[in-house]
Amino acid sequence: MSVDHQDVSPPLPSSSCSSRATVTSHDPVGYDLRHTNERYRAEHDRISFESYGMLSPLLSGPPHAIHNGGNGNGIERQDSEISSFDNEKEAQRINRKMDRYLLPLLSLLYLFNGLDRGNIGNAQTQGFTDDIGALPDDLNLAVSLFFVTFVLFQMPSAAVGQWLGPSTWLPIMMLCWGTMTMIQAFIWGKAALITTRLLIGVFEAGFYPTCIIYLGSFYSRFDLATRIGLFYGQYAIASAFSGGLSYAIFQISQAWLKPWQLLFLIEGVLTCILGIVAWLWLPTRPMGAWFLSHDERQFVADRVNGVESGDVAYSSLTRRDFIETLRDWKLWFVLVFNICASVPVTAFSVFLPLIVQGMGHEAVEANLMSVPPAVCGAVGLYLFASSSDRHKERGWHIVGALVVALGGLVGLIGSVSSAAKYAALCVFLFGSYVPPPLTVAWLSGNTPTAGKRALVVGANGLGNLAGAIGSQLYRAEYAPGYKLPLVVTLGFVGVALTGFVAYRYTLRAVNARRAAIRKLKSAEQIETERVDTARYADRKWVFVYDL
Repeated sequence: MSVDHQDVSPPLPSSSCSSRATVTSHDPVGYDLRHTNERYRAEHDRISFESYGMLSPLLSGPPHAIHNGGNGNGIERQDSEISSFDNEKEAQRINRKMDRYLLPLLSLLYLFNGLDRGNIGNAQTQGFTDDIGALPDDLNLAVSLFFVTFVLFQMPSAAVGQWLGPSTWLPIMMLCWGTMTMIQAFIWGKAALITTRLLIGVFEAGFYPTCIIYLGSFYSRFDLATRIGLFYGQYAIASAFSGGLSYAIFQISQAWLKPWQLLFLIEGVLTCILGIVAWLWLPTRPMGAWFLSHDERQFVADRVNGVESGDVAYSSLTRRDFIETLRDWKLWFVLVFNICASVPVTAFSVFLPLIVQGMGHEAVEANLMSVPPAVCGAVGLYLFASSSDRHKERGWHIVGALVVALGGLVGLIGSVSSAAKYAALCVFLFGSYVPPPLTVAWLSGNTPTAGKRALVVGANGLGNLAGAIGSQLYRAEYAPGYKLPLVVTLGFVGVALTGFVAYRYTLRAVNARRAAIRKLKSAEQIETERVDTARYADRKWVFVYDL
């Protein structure tokens, strides 16, 4: 297939690009550049790999990670390589097939990631710190320090996942933190408590960004937020499931172990079993997806990569990817506000049973009563995420969720009766779980190169610094009402709300400035900018940011 100046990319399935972007000398800017971002992302992945192919020794991978077709420049392909799925109905059918085979297991894995992170809060309702010879405030310190290693190791762990491949790295991480969870059942003293939490933080750190990278290798950009929402929603479900599971385990009568020891052992064993299942079940990449036909695999790879590659390059990290990630203004701009928005989620994932207990419920009952608010969080996340994908919009959905959370928080602080507080808690969590996953979908969609995208998603994990803040807010001295911590949380949510509004308007202003630049350029200049490597990824003025 030959390619002339008028059309510089091969035909794509309609699901990934609803309109072909054609550049002509008569109309250099009369096309929707937003629809060209998928093509641009894939083409730039090839260019950046060829131009900056000297990889870090740590991250160097097998030579088959990038495959160029046709004449070697990644633009020309053989017709036989192009997927035959050319309508939205077929694309959605394949999406549903992947939803059946990938999402349930990945969601279950992330549920146990949340369980093993937050079960220490359930254990505390059964006198965990008293039994191990520690103080209640030692629990807050241990939770804070967990987030230190959890945050510090996010980017390195995501890079390892990019190198080894998610289907290998995810099971390894699960086996490691599942083992540490079981060891936690037999610790004694403050030092052992802190050590185990630090190590669990190390092993859990890369799980979420690696899963996002993995999902991004199967789903197109505006199919992704709904899936991330369903996936991240397991963090909320984990709080609900943890409450119900803890309630059931705490009913078991036996003389050998404390209830909290049994909790850690059961959840740790289940995590290790699931890690082995994941090792056997998850395909390495789209072209190795055993549940898809050959044509379906090719379609998925074409849709994500857009051009030449028949597979996803997990090892294509370059030095320039690292440099450009460090200087990516939009990442560091939004990260501050993502931290603020994440304070409620990270704090309540651990301390929700204690907050519910403070409303007048007994210790065991509090675990059960923490289920409905957590379910509300999962439902809210799914509704906002699916709407975000349907309308192809991120910013106002995040802002809307923060408004809901703000309203619930005001009700939680101002209410007098336990019933009103409990209802306000449900409203608060309905909006609280939305911003973090939509932020990562937003950043991922606005980062067109695969290597940098992995690093940006990993760096966004710094938002989990909110956990260190939240764990110090909800201290035992503020029980049972936790009024001061809730007021401080209100301030964080308010700052996040303001920041996300400013972030969206900033991206809009950048788009307007780039549109003005394009109006002054010829078709040849636009095409040169698209394929040239002087400006990298989304720094090019042909790239249009999603809002």
